[in-house]
Amino acid sequence: MQAFALKISLFFWLLTASATWAADRADTLRRADSLFAADAQPDAARLYETVLSRGFMPTDAMLLKLASAYERQNDIPHVLYYLQVYFERHPSDAVLRRMNDIARTNNLSGYATDDLNYFYLFYKRFGVYFQLFLLVLAIYAFGVLLTKALRQQPIPARQKWVVLVYLIGLLLFVNLPRGVRSGITNHDRVLLRTDPSAAAPVAEVISRGNKLNILGSRDIYLRVRWHNQWYYVRQDQVWVI
Repeated sequence: MQAFALKISLFFWLLTASATWAADRADTLRRADSLFAADAQPDAARLYETVLSRGFMPTDAMLLKLASAYERQNDIPHVLYYLQVYFERHPSDAVLRRMNDIARTNNLSGYATDDLNYFYLFYKRFGVYFQLFLLVLAIYAFGVLLTKALRQQPIPARQKWVVLVYLIGLLLFVNLPRGVRSGITNHDRVLLRTDPSAAAPVAEVISRGNKLNILGSRDIYLRVRWHNQWYYVRQDQVWVI
C-alpha cells in the first residue's frame, strides 16, 4: 500500500514539475522573442540557448533568429551552425549559397557549392521519391524472378546477378547518406590526427567554423573528411549537426 502511495505521489510530482518546466520555458521564449523584436539580439540569443540547453527542440523561426543574432555579434561559426541545422530540415539552394558566401568571406572551408553538396541537396529534396521509384523497380524484378521460379521456368544466371547487384546498390543508396553526418569545428585550434589517439601525429591544425564530413567514430574521436583526406578529431571540438 505504501509503495502504491509512493508511486502516486511521484507521478503527481513529475506532472507538477513538467507543468512548471513547460511554463518556465514558455516564459523564457516569450522574453527572448520580445528582446529579439526590440533589437536586443545578443540577450535574446542567450535566452534561446538557455532553452535549448534544457533539451527543447528549436523551431525553424528560432534557428533563423539565432543565426541572425550571432551574425550581429560577428560569431560566424554559430551563424553557420544554425544555418546548417536549418538546411538539414529545409534543404534549398538559397541557404546553401548563403552559407558558401559567409564561409568564403571568412576564409572557411567545407561549404563550397560543389557537386557533393549539390548531390546532398538533391538527395534531401527528392531522395524519398527516388527511393520509392527504385524500390518499385526492385519489386518488379523480384516478382519476375519469383514468377519464373513458381512456373519452374529457367532463370539465366545473368538475370540473377543483375537483380542482386541492383538490390545491393539500392541498399547502399538508401543507407549511405544516413551514415554521413557533418560537423562544424568549435575551437580555435582543432588538431586533425592521422589516428584516433592523443599520441598520433598531427596532420593539420584548423580554425573554428570549418565544416567537416563525419563518417564514424572511435572512442572519443570522430573520423572526418578534410580536403580529400581522412583524419581523426576529438568529439568535443566539433558541433555535430
